[in-house]
Amino acid sequence: MSPGENPPPADEYTPTAVAAPVDAEPSPHQYDITNANRQRTNFLWLSLHQVLLRVGWIFKTESIIIPFFMDYIGGGPVLRGWLMVLNRLGFSLPPLLYARRLKLSPRKKISTAWCSFGMAAPFAVFAFVWWTGWWRDATGVAYWWMPYLFLVGYGIFFCLTGMHQLSAYALQGKLIQHNWHGRLFMAGTIVGAPLAIVAAQWLMPAWLAEPEAGFTGIFAASAVAFLIAGFIALAPVESADDFSEPRTSPWKKLSAVVTAYRQEPDFRRVARIAALYSATFMMFPHYQALARQGSGFNLQSLLSWVCWQNAATAAFSLLLGPLADRLGNRAAMRLGVFGSMLAPLLAIYLAQQSRVEVARHFWIVFLLLGLTPVAMKLFVSYTLELSKREHHPLYVSAISTCLAAPVIFGSPLVGMLVRRFGCEPVFAVGATALFIAGVLTFRLPEPRDR
Repeated sequence: MSPGENPPPADEYTPTAVAAPVDAEPSPHQYDITNANRQRTNFLWLSLHQVLLRVGWIFKTESIIIPFFMDYIGGGPVLRGWLMVLNRLGFSLPPLLYARRLKLSPRKKISTAWCSFGMAAPFAVFAFVWWTGWWRDATGVAYWWMPYLFLVGYGIFFCLTGMHQLSAYALQGKLIQHNWHGRLFMAGTIVGAPLAIVAAQWLMPAWLAEPEAGFTGIFAASAVAFLIAGFIALAPVESADDFSEPRTSPWKKLSAVVTAYRQEPDFRRVARIAALYSATFMMFPHYQALARQGSGFNLQSLLSWVCWQNAATAAFSLLLGPLADRLGNRAAMRLGVFGSMLAPLLAIYLAQQSRVEVARHFWIVFLLLGLTPVAMKLFVSYTLELSKREHHPLYVSAISTCLAAPVIFGSPLVGMLVRRFGCEPVFAVGATALFIAGVLTFRLPEPRDR
């Protein structure tokens, strides 16, 4: 539910007190979606921006390439688990603290572009460090500090990525009408995924064959794609916003999430589902470790898994994007949650088979993991429909926090449990959490019925 028309005083801290401008309803000219021709043009630019991001992302797939890199430089299950802590932390706290500044920004495309440029920087640094050989000693072994240096850079990357996501969604909510959001995601994915797969098939075989040199190209490819995406983000035509909002402390920004959870029943329901769905992120880095136990594994298997996962994301967006536009984000999100549950269940089943069978069929698990980015988009799109546009930054950052908090505190523990007991018991608990999340979607209201 969106906050009321008349916000309480700022000292009575509520989501409205943080999110709403003094002029709670923006003037009509600030709604760019009323201009049909402009909306079509902006739709094309935003789709192209998503395409470039997807091309860059395939070279740093966090369920496959990055965990393998962490293992390559000496990280183990616990450090591997920290990858998702940084991932979710970056998608939660920085956007929440950045929400007010973004709201007051007249043009959201400027923020989207600068965050894209910032996303390119860590991978440019990684590529340089790898190319110079600074990462290893005279015997060719990675220095003990290399995993920690990588985690620091990876954390910076995801802080910028979280701010970029908030900016991009705010820009999308401003320029594109609600029932086109699924179409926008589908357009970016249906073009971006095939291009990303072609780029990976063209470039990555040689890089993976010689990883001591190849990681330079892998990281550089991500940096270049994110850099170009930043320039594309400057292209949409966007009229200036004129919002205002009282300055608040970081603690009050964080408490806004708690207040929204307590006072907004609709948000509370979707927040619970998001928290349970976060189990899928805790399992992400460990799938490839289980798969590499197969006797038929080779480095080219990584490329196959990456391509299958990205192809699946495109296919699932083709299914769930139009479904979200036609039946609502709630129905599409429900399918995404139940579908995500199948990945850990299949991984548990394959783990009981021979190692040859694991290596031969594990690509299906990564096929199912292609649902995750689609489901994440649907969580955000559903949240956007619960609130007015001027409240979008707060509510998007709030749902991101709910997706992130369990991961931040739980991923290191999951890493230790995987090291102690193996992947199968951990995956069983994760599948149970996803099943409960799917059941709870039946209690969600449909915003379009109001």
